[in-house]
Amino acid sequence: MTTGERVKEIRKTLNLTLEKFGEKLGVGKTAISKIEKDERNLTDQMAKSICREYNVNYDYLIYEEGEMFSDLPQTILDELCAQYSLNDFDKAIIELYVNTPLELRQEVKKKMKEFIQKVNWEE
Repeated sequence: MTTGERVKEIRKTLNLTLEKFGEKLGVGKTAISKIEKDERNLTDQMAKSICREYNVNYDYLIYEEGEMFSDLPQTILDELCAQYSLNDFDKAIIELYVNTPLELRQEVKKKMKEFIQKVNWEE
């Protein structure tokens, strides 16, 4: 399997379009397509970006050795969950919040402030 074919396999495993996969790497879908078709060489910088952004095992990507994905936390959120012993429900709450549009987050913060003030007042 070529390096380009492994990039495509990784992208497909992650269930991402060319556009979404490239977006996180700072390149367009055409650049990813050319890499996957081996029309453009995978630079070391791009390989490292793929590994960092998608938790891919570098040895798998470059040499087809080992597992496709690394055992390291995939995201900053995973690292926070590990550090603060957050469970899946805690993680889901945080993910919901950060994926909420900014104007709705403002409303959530307003309600949380009211809740905190009420709890502090009752103590």
